[in-house]
Amino acid sequence: MPDSPRRSPVEHGFPHLETVRSAITALYRRLSADGVQRFATSLAPVDAAFADADDLHLGAQRVARAMVHHYRLPDARVIVAFRSMEHAGSVELAAGPEYFVELNDRFRTHRRDIGAALSHEVAHVLLHRLGLEFPGTRDNEILTDTAAAYLGAGWLLLDAFREDATSSQKLGYLTPEEFGYVLAERAVAFGEDPSPWFTSPQAYTAYTEGRARALRDAARAPLTAAGWAGRRRYALDRRTGSEGPGGSYAFETAADGLRVAFPCPVCHQRNRVPVRGRVRVRCALCRAVLDCTT
Repeated sequence: MPDSPRRSPVEHGFPHLETVRSAITALYRRLSADGVQRFATSLAPVDAAFADADDLHLGAQRVARAMVHHYRLPDARVIVAFRSMEHAGSVELAAGPEYFVELNDRFRTHRRDIGAALSHEVAHVLLHRLGLEFPGTRDNEILTDTAAAYLGAGWLLLDAFREDATSSQKLGYLTPEEFGYVLAERAVAFGEDPSPWFTSPQAYTAYTEGRARALRDAARAPLTAAGWAGRRRYALDRRTGSEGPGGSYAFETAADGLRVAFPCPVCHQRNRVPVRGRVRVRCALCRAVLDCTT
């Protein structure tokens, strides 16, 4: 997992958003809607708390065990070591029975962020056991960040983001706003608001920006929540057969008439629906019920 140098500028915005959406879809496909629902409760802040007075190794192992339990991994001993390295951490993806995690030496004195680093590294173990990976290091790390955040432990990664006039810190491959987007998507799916847990003001700001983007996803035609302007644009595109802005929907001619394909705002699986006015659609992947005006 990358660890931004303290004086390097932090990338902002949503440059990896399509990969993030694909990662959420992949989680639902691999775990199923019921499997994802098992993670409806996030890791509690107390389970990742790390006081300066705590023993470094015992405290790190305690937090790591909490991560193992949260991710529903087989109960096994977690060995956490610290050494000088370029990145924030690494994990040995062996079959077990022990998990071996190495963290950057700087966490010896930045203990409040040990939980954030472990949320990413133990998520690697989960994805390895699930046989779920994306091609290429970059996309696979984005998948890991997304899985950690969507499955309820990665809010710690966003809370580790801090930035001021002279220094900055960020863990993970996602931008702060992308972490906010995933957490907001999770909040919509499970009715859980993570914002009271943030200790970093910059993390809260990034969450609100990510949440605004996620809410826009849930208000795109043909969803009824698109509003007057979105539905008017959709009606025009339907007459001309044009694709929606940003590929948000596309029209297809089928044997039974015109259909519209659009991504589910929850899992981002594309659904294909006959064009026939006001309909309610159940997503075949995540089972979300969508109100549409097609």
